[in-house]
Amino acid sequence: MKLLFFCIVFLTALSCTKSNKTNVNGTYIGVFERNGVTSNVELTLTNGQFSGQSDQDSYPAICSGAYTVSGNTISFENECGFLANFDHTLILSDSWSYSYNNNVLILTKANGDEYTLTLQ
Repeated sequence: MKLLFFCIVFLTALSCTKSNKTNVNGTYIGVFERNGVTSNVELTLTNGQFSGQSDQDSYPAICSGAYTVSGNTISFENECGFLANFDHTLILSDSWSYSYNNNVLILTKANGDEYTLTLQ
């Protein structure tokens, strides 16, 4: 009886766990969202380097740079120079919480910005 209980608890815990992996390499296509306003984006992550683009000018501003993964956080260091004529909080930089499940990468920033991306 104890064994049956342990198996049920273990399988339940296993099924509720989201997979966060440190190897997030790949090309992703999806949506960026801020306050209900969205844009279509593409983001490529390759061995600590990233590049990407949006279908809207500077919403968000992805460009390219370096990234690191630690725990459930991805930190981006954008290496592009940007003009001063837009909201610089839209630049992909700084630390983002992430989850990865079933080839879907979700990046969430403390201000509520979110990328929902599917591995291609």
